[in-house]
Formats: sequence, C-alpha cells, structure tokens
Amino acid sequence: MTLPKHLKNFARALVAGAVLAATAAHAAYPDRPVTIVVPYSPGGAADALARMIAAKLSTRLGGTVIVDNKAGASGTIGESFVAKAPADGYTVLYDATPYSINPHLFPRMPYAANALQPLSLVSLAPNVMIVRADSPFKTVQELVAKAKAQPGKINFASGGSGTVQRLAAEMLRQKLNLDMVHVPYKSGGPAITDVMGGQVEFMFGTVAATSQLVTSGKLRALAVSAPRRSDRLPNVPTVAETVIPGFEAYEWNGMFLPAGTPEPVVAKLHKALVEVLNDDEVKQRFIDVGAQPIGSTPAEFTTYLRKEDAKWGEVVRKGQIKLD
Repeated sequence: MTLPKHLKNFARALVAGAVLAATAAHAAYPDRPVTIVVPYSPGGAADALARMIAAKLSTRLGGTVIVDNKAGASGTIGESFVAKAPADGYTVLYDATPYSINPHLFPRMPYAANALQPLSLVSLAPNVMIVRADSPFKTVQELVAKAKAQPGKINFASGGSGTVQRLAAEMLRQKLNLDMVHVPYKSGGPAITDVMGGQVEFMFGTVAATSQLVTSGKLRALAVSAPRRSDRLPNVPTVAETVIPGFEAYEWNGMFLPAGTPEPVVAKLHKALVEVLNDDEVKQRFIDVGAQPIGSTPAEFTTYLRKEDAKWGEVVRKGQIKLD
C-alpha cells in the first residue's frame, strides 16, 4: 500500500526529529551524574585509582562523576549491575584482572558474555614473588630447585582462588611442573603477614602491597611477573628472565560500558579518559603504586582481553582450580 504524500512527509519528519533529538542528547552528555561502579571493597588499589580518575573526569566532561562500590562474589555483583544498566554512558564499570578469571571459575555467570563492551585498558601492574626477609631462598631459581627436589614441601599463599596472585603462582607451578601446595586466605593482607612470619614459603603480591615491605627489609622479593623490571624494584629480576621466558601476570585495570552504548557517548568518554591518563598528576599516582597507565582504544582492549581469557582459562583448567 502506498502512503499518501502528506503521511510520507509526516513520517520523514518524525524520523528526522528523532535523529535530531538523539544527536542533541549525545552532544549534551553528560547532563546528569555519571557513576563509575567499582566491583570491589573501598580502600583497595582499584577503588583508590577509580576515585582519582572520577575526580579528573568530572573536570574533563564538565559534569559530576561519582564512584559506587558494589563488592562481592569476586566482582561479579558489580559487573552484573553495570551489564544490566541502561546503555547510555551514565553507568561505567572500573574492573580488574578477576574479570578475565571469573568466567572460568563460576559455573554460571550472572550476566551475558556480550553484555559489556570494553572502553579502555587503564593500567598494568606486575606482581612480586615474595618470601620472608630471612628466607633461605635468595633467588627464584633456588626456590624452584627446592620444589623440584622435595615435591609437596613448598607452600604458597594467596588471597583467594579468583585472584591473579593465586593464578600467577599456579601458572609458575604448571610451567615448571612443580608439586607445591596452595594455602588460601580470605584476602592478601593476612597472606602477606604469614609469608613474613614464615608460615608459608612464598606468594605473589601486588607491588602496591609489597614494595615498601621489601625496601624496608621485612620481605625479600625474588622476581616480578612482568616482562620488564618494575621501576619500583629495579634490582629485582623478572620471572621471564630467570626461569620462564615470556611469563606475564599483570594486575590490570580497565573500564567497560553496557553493550550498545551510543558511539558518540563512547567517543566522548574515551577521549576524556585518555586525557586524564595523560595528566602528569595521574601518571605519577599510578607510578607510585607500581602501575603503568595505558589508555588503549576499545579495539586494543578487546584484543588484550581475548589473550587474558585464553591464558587464565588454560591455567584454571589445567590446575582444576575451584572457588575457595
């Protein structure tokens, strides 16, 4: 059926009006507060960095940006909240490495695999392999030699099976075919305390949580988990240069949006975020906690996430790792 001319014109006007309205709405973004959801408890490194970024984004975007902590279930509660939020750019996820680990640990994730779209890889921070200050192990090679000579006698700690620190040690174990015993803790703090006390031989810890204890002589650092040495611990070798070429286990931070967020909103938010990450004060803050600010494109972050998913998926399967 052919519409009369006046109805055709009316339909065109409706479409044009809708397009103009959508364009105006995107241009005005943000015209109300933007919420950055951190799926972890307040006080941690991810929370502290997210709050600094939020303050800087408020200035760049010309609007209010707040942080909301929705902790629990290794980050999946906060992730699910953002995944199910309206795709309008007003709800953003600030996540970390457990995002890539959780799908391999949980029998069923509480949101669809394609419900979130990557915005940017924010930062990369290596982990540090630590032992007590008076440990007989002066190098990672010595610890590995003991583990090979006495299977099942070396214990390692972690803050839980869903952490990159746990999986970094497991990847080390798998790559070198070692028989070592995992001792899980409820968080990283008590685990570090027991490493200092000698209750467990070693663990991988974040640079932020361990570097001051190393420099003050309360812990000894054997290796870092990045391909290159940490600026905070320049005299500490890498796992890659000592026992496992190519070894890499980062604590990464990144930002996500609900899938389907309009491209003009994505572009505006991404531009502001990259500008924030290039701010000298922000860069120094990241360096102070042992992290490297990145500011990738969404496509680059997507590629990185695929590699992380494949790596940690393999570690979890081979180690038959379950949630604590």
